[in-house]
Amino acid sequence: MASAAFRDCLLCISTLISFVFVFVTGADFVRFVSFRAIYQNLSGAAPQCRDSRSWSDALSDRSVLSSLSLDLLLLLLFSFQHSFLAWAPVKRMSLRVFGVLNRSFYCFTTAAALQVLMCFWRPVSGAPCLWAVHGAFWEVWLPLLCFILHVLSWALICSILLIFDYPELLGVKQVYYECMGLADPLLLKSERAQRLFSHLRHPVCVELIIVLWALPSLTLDRLILAVFLTIYLILAHSLDAQDCAYLQHQLKNKLQIFSSEHTLNHSKRQ
Repeated sequence: MASAAFRDCLLCISTLISFVFVFVTGADFVRFVSFRAIYQNLSGAAPQCRDSRSWSDALSDRSVLSSLSLDLLLLLLFSFQHSFLAWAPVKRMSLRVFGVLNRSFYCFTTAAALQVLMCFWRPVSGAPCLWAVHGAFWEVWLPLLCFILHVLSWALICSILLIFDYPELLGVKQVYYECMGLADPLLLKSERAQRLFSHLRHPVCVELIIVLWALPSLTLDRLILAVFLTIYLILAHSLDAQDCAYLQHQLKNKLQIFSSEHTLNHSKRQ
């Protein structure tokens, strides 16, 4: 009895550590992708690029090439971790080793890889911008418009994660069910829902692409980041007709529930 309680306590501590680390990494990623680039333009600071320099000179500069090589290597390391641990044979082996902590382990290692990427990312300041706003009107309103788009996109991302069961996504729910003596929460879902979750690895694909590209100025290192992650998100997005039909069915059911509740509340007031 005592050993079981001690085991449950260790499971809870481990998954909570993973949860906090992933949450902090998510906040750092918002700062890395959105806040730094948008705030730089809103504050009136000069963009981190040299528009007076030609592309031939920039691409022959060793400091520019070394920064791009390091950034690309960091992206490859992150994508390798994120895809390799999601590979079916590796997932089965990881499940045998970590058991109910498998999902927490995956999220923790993903957050660790993302922290490495953000800590060692090297901005390219010796090359021209791919685009940059000029003129008093656009220098004020375009950064503000991009800021609004980023806020809306991150709000949608948080909403979608909550809809897709955020505790289960981070492995907290699996540990809770294990401590309560229940089955894996995914097994309690319908076969169509399990099929959807196996295909929908990134439920916030469109919103992340907007965040990556909606910028008033685009530096060379940000172009590498945006292109790489956009391709990665598109390749990992494998919904088919059955999944889309299931999503439409679920949306229709939820709308019917909301409309029936609204009608019931309206009749009660009368």
